[in-house]
Formats: sequence, C-alpha cells, structure tokens
Amino acid sequence: MSNQSEALLKNLEQVELSNFEHPAWDEPIICRVEVDLPGWLAQLTGDSKWEVCGEDEDETCISFSLRELNANKNNDIKVEKSILKTAPKLAEVTLYHNGYAVVDVEGKALFDGSLTSGTSDCAHLSYYHADTGEPIILN
Repeated sequence: MSNQSEALLKNLEQVELSNFEHPAWDEPIICRVEVDLPGWLAQLTGDSKWEVCGEDEDETCISFSLRELNANKNNDIKVEKSILKTAPKLAEVTLYHNGYAVVDVEGKALFDGSLTSGTSDCAHLSYYHADTGEPIILN
C-alpha cells in the first residue's frame, strides 16, 4: 500500500470515529460531593470531636464554622487548686463548588487543595443524571 493510500485510510478512520455518536456523553450530569466535616476535621487535627456551629453560602462556595467539643476535658490547666478552662478551638471549612477546599483552625491553614482528588476518606463523590436524578455508576 502506498503512503498516499495509508494516509487516506487513516483520514477515513478519523472521520468515522468523529462521526460516532456518544449520546450518553452529551447528557448533563450533576457531581455531588458529600463531606463528613466533623470527621474530616478530626482526621486533620487529631482532635476527636467537632460540631458545625454555622454556615454561610456564597455563589462560589459554602463556608462552615466548627468548634471543638469537649475541649476542656483535655485542655484543662491546673493552677494551684483552681482549674482554668481553655476555650474550644474554632475552625472554618470552605468548600468551593469546583471541588477545591480550604480548612483553617485557629487562623492556621491545615488544608488548601482539591477535595475531590482522593485526599480524604471523609469525602464521597456521587454522579447523577441532571434530567432524571438517577445515580450514575462510574467504572
């Protein structure tokens, strides 16, 4: 076969492949990220229990305020016969709609990156058909 024939055959194969219809690929899908915020914060900080105490939504993100539970059990400071109670730690978790996340605890950044890249067992991705709401299973 000549080089010209090979090139023509290759071009025909490319045209056939590009004409191939992928109807499932043209359907809109919704990607939903579910995050166990207290569990994730416990994983990041090593502190056992956190609770969500506030939420603020924006066009591009959702921010959650969390506070450490039972902070005084581990953080009591004994001075002579009195016990000084320390304030519970405060955290802010911002989840952006594009899968990016930022976690600050007591003003210090603990996490700054993609939540959807498998960085935590506390985050789960689910996909759904936008029209029907039926789940999509990816292999």
